[in-house]
This record gives sequence, C-alpha cells and structure tokens, in this order.
Amino acid sequence: MKTATEFWFSMAPPPPPQPRGRGGVNPQAPEGPPPMTFFITTILIFGIFYFLLIRPQQKQKKEQEKLIASLETGDRVITSGGILGVVTNVKEKTVVIRVAENVKIEVLKSALTTVTKTVKEESKDVAKESKEAKGKS
Repeated sequence: MKTATEFWFSMAPPPPPQPRGRGGVNPQAPEGPPPMTFFITTILIFGIFYFLLIRPQQKQKKEQEKLIASLETGDRVITSGGILGVVTNVKEKTVVIRVAENVKIEVLKSALTTVTKTVKEESKDVAKESKEAKGKS
C-alpha cells in the first residue's frame, strides 16, 4: 500500500525528456548559439539603426535649426509645401513671405526647407555680371 506522499508523487507528470547531445558524445553540452551571440547581434543592429536612421535625422535637424536661426529679411526661401518667396518680415516663430506682387503669406519657420540666396546678393551678382559683360564688349 502506498502512503499519501508516495501517492501524490506518483500522480506528478513525468520529467521532461533530456535533450540529446550531438552524436551522443556529450549529452550535457547546450545546444544553440552561445549567449554572447545574442548580445553582440543586438548591439550590432542598434549600431546600424543609429548610423543609418538616427544620426542623419539629427544632422538634418541641426542644419534646419541653423538655417532658421540665420534667416534674414530679403532671403529667398522655399517652404515644405513648395511655395517660393522672399522674406519680408521675421517674427519669433513665423516668417512673412512675399510670393507675388502685393501677396504676402505668413508661414511657420519650421515649414522652411531651403534658403537659396538673399535678394541683395543676387542684385550684386547681376551688377557684377553686367559690368563684366560691358568690359568685354
């Protein structure tokens, strides 16, 4: 006759089968890659993401901030919506842009994507080119 303890232990499920080793040479050897492989792979994937995605975005953001900080009246700008214009007034968070004769719009500074050239510099370049053209002829 079984005692109560023996009875309950006999009702327990059987232990899981032990994994077999490679060719039965060393049954205690773990299977699968070493634990450091997972750690190194994770670091490598994070490094790739950092250099391909995160770092270029940070660099672009810094360039955008630098561009906005150097904005002046008379700069030719292009907005993210593709609107071309000349800056007529720079405010704290917005910029007033002249897009046509007597047509001015106010846009956020963050919407500006490109500052091409100031109107003053363009007029100087045109004046130099005209002088050079006159000097040759």
